[in-house]
Amino acid sequence: MSDPRVRLERDGAIATIVLDRPEKLNALDAEMIAGIEACVADIERDREIRVAIVTGAGEKAFCVGGDIKAWGALEPLRMGWEWVREGNRVFDRLAALRVPTIAAVNGYCFGGGLELALACDIRIAAAETDFALPEAKVAIVPGWAGTRRLPALIGPARAKQMAFSGARVSAVTAEQWGLVNEAVPRADLMARVWELAGEIAANSPAAVAIAKAGIDGRDDALEVLAGALARYTDDGKEGVASFIGKRPPNYTGN
Repeated sequence: MSDPRVRLERDGAIATIVLDRPEKLNALDAEMIAGIEACVADIERDREIRVAIVTGAGEKAFCVGGDIKAWGALEPLRMGWEWVREGNRVFDRLAALRVPTIAAVNGYCFGGGLELALACDIRIAAAETDFALPEAKVAIVPGWAGTRRLPALIGPARAKQMAFSGARVSAVTAEQWGLVNEAVPRADLMARVWELAGEIAANSPAAVAIAKAGIDGRDDALEVLAGALARYTDDGKEGVASFIGKRPPNYTGN
């Protein structure tokens, strides 16, 4: 059973993953990470979904990162193998979704919460939001791909500034740096996110998925496209038909 603090909502072709632990500013523990993965798996299976939104419940926080009580008591090897590795794997799975993802950043976006937003394709933030990688303040380092995704997005120098200082960055600065696509008034955030999600959902899901794979530079993108193209050809159909019919294939090169 998935964690009730992470829920998947569906409205037509748009799905929303909601982190629902507002009393703890949507801080993540191991069960919530598993809940995120369960939502991702549901989205992967549902071919009718065309866009996925990720957001946090409440008015204060998108997600303030990993719950220190969840990882603070872990032995070093368990910290690495269970906490860091598992979070990386789940966030990578979110990033690799066939459908575009939009982080609706409605409040504090710190540490692992920022890394969750970075795993999404697009980030729209409330103008009142602050962003930070504060791990150095508690003597750890970003563990869920922040050291990979953040410099790729805003450049190494600015990523180092955030990681080394742990200081907060405003939504206005985040937009200037390219960390977020847009910063809008909090009251307008979800309306803007849904407007963009609707624009994407109205387009060809195949074209959008191929564009996403190409822009992301996925290692398997060429093989995915090649496999689809081969299956679409007359020869691709003939290969399957001849195998099922237990006869020699009659390939035409078309």
